Amino acid sequence: MNWEQLLSTKRFGMESYHDEKTHDRTEYQRDYDRLIFSSPFRRLQNKTQVFPLPGSIFVHNRLTHSLEVSSVGRSLGEIVGRELRRRYPDSPAHFEEIASIVSAACLAHDLGNPPFGHSGEQAISTFFSEGKGKSLQAQIEKEGSRWSDFTCFEGNANALRLLIHQFRGRREGGFALTYSTIASIVKYPFSSELSGGKNKFGFFASEESDYSTIAGDLGIATVNEQPLKFARFPLVFLVEAADDICYQVMDIEDAHKLHLVTTEKAIELFLNFFDEPRKERRMQTLARVSDVNEQIAYLRASVIGELVNECVDVFLENEHLLLSGEFEGSLIKRISSKTKEAYAECSQFAVSSIYRSKEVLDVEIAGYRIIGFLLEKFIDAALTPNHAYSRILLDRIPEQYETAASSLYGKIQAMVDYVSGMTDVYALDLYRKITGMGLPAI
Repeated sequence: MNWEQLLSTKRFGMESYHDEKTHDRTEYQRDYDRLIFSSPFRRLQNKTQVFPLPGSIFVHNRLTHSLEVSSVGRSLGEIVGRELRRRYPDSPAHFEEIASIVSAACLAHDLGNPPFGHSGEQAISTFFSEGKGKSLQAQIEKEGSRWSDFTCFEGNANALRLLIHQFRGRREGGFALTYSTIASIVKYPFSSELSGGKNKFGFFASEESDYSTIAGDLGIATVNEQPLKFARFPLVFLVEAADDICYQVMDIEDAHKLHLVTTEKAIELFLNFFDEPRKERRMQTLARVSDVNEQIAYLRASVIGELVNECVDVFLENEHLLLSGEFEGSLIKRISSKTKEAYAECSQFAVSSIYRSKEVLDVEIAGYRIIGFLLEKFIDAALTPNHAYSRILLDRIPEQYETAASSLYGKIQAMVDYVSGMTDVYALDLYRKITGMGLPAI
């Protein structure tokens, strides 16, 4: 792979308008603007990140998380872009725009995630692998469709679909983003057949051909033909690093605000990232600040800065492996031993004391019930469209979703599109209305 080919302003669905001889260097910034002003992005404000969405204490939702990841991603891209320009001063590659590409991709990286936090993906998967949706497996496989797309439902693959699929009545090419921005969100560039039963793959069968076109044009190496697997687009590593940095660090800050983590423990976890001289300097700053939330915010910013610098170093030191498709794992796994140990300690603490807290588990329990119920009702309606009750339910679904698709795979996917795009509040409200527990105000 080479940077000149990898950094392309060609737009998906608008290829006929692309002029190879004249590159407008603001094209990647336009990707960012399209995402910021889009409805799917706005809906992230009412999708759980980790914790329930309380009214009195503002913890992170998917929207604020995505904005922060985008900010960190821009910093990563700025530093990498400057260094690559220094290394290749005469290259026509758009190194100066790497920051814009990464920040736009970071905005989009969670667009495909369903409601109710991280458990939403699992709720959809288990509906098909363990729940009432399992009865559809034989029919899906009989028509030659890919069952693992449903049993291993992946928000990342769903984000790609949301960005490039032409939903009914919408423009060709979906968001019509540049090839480079699209490729930067595909964290697991392979088919669900290679997911090993985990929720980790990059594209549904419905988008496989389109992503192959994008990958081919950018010169992304093909690792395996059948099932299909590509090398990672190099900038994916920066998007992934920005996400890794933010969710781990910000979850601890949120937990502190919700009194799930003591101030002392949060300070301890963050100070572990620094050697003794730098730790002492930060302790001196903390002594001048009496507001505990401000203390945690200061340390959080320091940790993010440390992780940004270390991830950039790993990226630049391994540029040749990234371009050859041979780099294994994530940037965060290659940082210096002290920083890696501190990061691992934060991860272990988050799993044991945050992600398994009562508040988080309550969201997961509700999510499983609500998502499973909505999928059951709407898939039944799509399969029996002539039933009176089915017609009522189907009339409630926006026209962009192809409920009358010719294949069973298509019908199910339309229902998954609809449910996964809901916000927490919308899904809960709809659940209450269908069950009769709530009625619309008149």
